[in-house]
Amino acid sequence: MEIQSAIHEAPDFATRWVNLSDLRLGAQALSASDEFFAPKERLLNPEPPIFIPGKYDDHGKWMDGWETRRKRGAGNDHCVVKLGLRGVIKGIDIDTSHFTGNYPPAASLEAAICDKDPDESTQWVRLLDPISLRGNAHHYLEICDPRIWSHVRLNIYPDGGIARLRIFGQVACDWAARAKDQLYDLVALENGGLAVACNDAHFGNPINLLAPGRGINMGDGWETRRRREPGNDWAIIALGHPGTIRKIEVDTAHYKGNYPDKFSVQGAYVQDGTEQSMITQSMFWPMLLPEQSLTMDKIHTFTDQIHALGAITHIRFNIIPDGGVSRLRLWGNLDEGSS
Repeated sequence: MEIQSAIHEAPDFATRWVNLSDLRLGAQALSASDEFFAPKERLLNPEPPIFIPGKYDDHGKWMDGWETRRKRGAGNDHCVVKLGLRGVIKGIDIDTSHFTGNYPPAASLEAAICDKDPDESTQWVRLLDPISLRGNAHHYLEICDPRIWSHVRLNIYPDGGIARLRIFGQVACDWAARAKDQLYDLVALENGGLAVACNDAHFGNPINLLAPGRGINMGDGWETRRRREPGNDWAIIALGHPGTIRKIEVDTAHYKGNYPDKFSVQGAYVQDGTEQSMITQSMFWPMLLPEQSLTMDKIHTFTDQIHALGAITHIRFNIIPDGGVSRLRLWGNLDEGSS
């Protein structure tokens, strides 16, 4: 119950931006000064940490995170993480859930940009000075630095256990190097797609719609509560680059008794405005794809039904009336007028 409550109290950056340290995006825990009690790989597990009473292994109590042995000398422990996608770091979450008498008193974060694994010559930049930690708690910390990073190093003082490390940020894409005549999934996380807003995310965040691959289970998608009033649910998504949409795919993988009956997509080229104004304006955006029926646990592909709107920057994805969708793909050509 405590963890669920903490999730609801997460700041905007933790729900708006992509978790660049997600294993599903290719993130890796490359090295650690020590991992005696629990391996570094668990630090990046996309699932919430769990606690299993009475579970022990050869080293002691099994813990769902990264945990070092008790340090008996000078210095501190650290873990180096390769981000799954390069980007601008907007904020982090150092999560000590279930670590009570064995969490570090303090932690800091450094970052680097390099094309290969960091070594002794790597120049690390301090993004977060040492801050005090509490046990069994989320530590959400905003980062204000416009630079692009590829790796981070989490320092703990002097030792102990961290359940999860989340690095939230804006994906950096080199669109200038891409061919204008090819099709790209313009809402994919790896291409800078972003879930801007939605009316409901009770069972799953719409950012899951943009994740790579097919959903691994029913929890790996966007699912709203059961609607008990008129209307329909919706999510607004920003494309990673303006483009003209040629193909739309909607995947209801794992959704069988709870997929939407129908869906539609509206689109627009948005140049300015606030998130709140965009929500209001999106109701009147022109239709990119009129209402289409959905079936359970299937990839649905649409091409001929797409209206010619030209280049767009945002879409409003309407599900009618409610339910769950695993993935959304919008394949299109890059807008030649945008850099």
